[in-house]
Amino acid sequence: MTETTRPKRGVRAGGRAARVAARAAGLPEDERAVRPGQPGGAYKPLTESDCRSVYDTALTLLSEFGMGTPIPEFIEVVVPAGGWVDEHERLHFPRSLVEDAVDMAAKSFTWHGFDDNRSIDVGGDRVHFGTAGAAVSVWDHETRKHRPSDLQDVYDVARLVDTLEHVHFHIRTLVARDMVEARDLDLNTAYAVAMGTSKPMGTSFFQPEHVVEVVDMFDQMLGGKPGSFAERPFCVANNTFVVPPLRYAEDAVRSMVAQVHCGMPINLLSAGQAGATSPAALAGSLAQALAECLSALTCVNLLKPGHPCVMGLWPFVSDLRTGAMTGGSGEEAVMMAAAAQVANWLGLPSGVAAGMADSKVPDNQAGHEKGLTVALAGNAGANLVYEAAGMLASLLACSYEALVIDNDLLGAVNRTVRGIEVTPDTLSIETIKSVIFGAGHFLGQDQTLSMMQSEYIYPEVGDRVSPADWFDAGATTAEERARVIASGILSSHFPAHVSPDDDAEVRRRFDIRLPIESLASSSRWS
Repeated sequence: MTETTRPKRGVRAGGRAARVAARAAGLPEDERAVRPGQPGGAYKPLTESDCRSVYDTALTLLSEFGMGTPIPEFIEVVVPAGGWVDEHERLHFPRSLVEDAVDMAAKSFTWHGFDDNRSIDVGGDRVHFGTAGAAVSVWDHETRKHRPSDLQDVYDVARLVDTLEHVHFHIRTLVARDMVEARDLDLNTAYAVAMGTSKPMGTSFFQPEHVVEVVDMFDQMLGGKPGSFAERPFCVANNTFVVPPLRYAEDAVRSMVAQVHCGMPINLLSAGQAGATSPAALAGSLAQALAECLSALTCVNLLKPGHPCVMGLWPFVSDLRTGAMTGGSGEEAVMMAAAAQVANWLGLPSGVAAGMADSKVPDNQAGHEKGLTVALAGNAGANLVYEAAGMLASLLACSYEALVIDNDLLGAVNRTVRGIEVTPDTLSIETIKSVIFGAGHFLGQDQTLSMMQSEYIYPEVGDRVSPADWFDAGATTAEERARVIASGILSSHFPAHVSPDDDAEVRRRFDIRLPIESLASSSRWS
């Protein structure tokens, strides 16, 4: 190798200094190793024929058996369009009507953040990870027990999620058990989540009038102009509208009508439990969930064509030895992946649940359950992967430490969704040549330095040092390290995307129970 072709150390050193400086500054989002909305769908548990069979079965269920306990608003739009109510008061949907609804349904929509720079585009093959849940307890790291969750927890979890890079949206994870009345719970939960994060958010509702009141509150948060929320909806309603098998939940579907009228996107959520409220056969459970979601999609689009909806097929799985739900099983993982695949096959926005560890603590069991279920859902191309961070005890508990640990997990899973780009540059012939005839290793190569952030991600909690260094540093567990990170964030991060004047007007008009001092300081985390 001649002197003129050998890589020059001085040039490489200067390039290295520039790369180090660039790493410190961070990369633009579109150059990072992982980012929201990467294309997924490489994992396909179902064949094309399987998808067609599941869809055909769902259409048969809706045509032959229909949906029980339909509300008048649904009957009034379905019957004139060709449906009918039988002697058992079940509402039937002809195949052609459902197929027309699929055609007219929104294929994608923008889920705004309160900060519009954090908005996400839902649909296509774009994959996003976020939270959800209605846990009734919090894993307490100090006492090593579960304690009842409260409104302060709802706000604090939102504040923590607001800082987690790989959590792209936030649905409330906890029930504020100190809110006794349904109205207080709905209103204050929506307030706490909206004040805690400027990411795309979501919550649920008990009654339709609560939907109207919360949207009024959101208008005020956006400056007070009526209709502001409908112009830029930053909250999606998680609406568990069905009592499986194939029966509507009256208050939930009445709330769905209000959500349509108020311009609030809806996650049409069917959550049957295989072997209990849906068939033990996984294919049958999937077909039932699809039928239930298609019935709601049809009604919504007859009320308002193109209203943004997510096909929330959440076919849960039972441990048939006990009947208990299992959120971290292999069966659950493949079911949620298949649910995402079917919705995407129909061209509809897909949302599934994954990360629902059965373990009661953030331990090795929780890690393997979360990793398995989230990885399959993401690689199947689910547009929205709910429950992906923080959840324990089959959705009965949430953990601050798990949220931080799971943020690492989601970054790693998102890296698998991205896959490997094969190009002439990445095949690296010239770089290999340079090393062979040069330094003999790749550590100082410009390509190595340039790709440290664009090709690789690095855990914040995960430990990669040698055993000796780990012992010297205190031999801490992932949960202990996550506790330090969570405590640091929650003692200092207080979002201020809602102006004090708008918040004051919200507090004047609505019965807000979260103490105003909680918006700027925390006695719990100081």
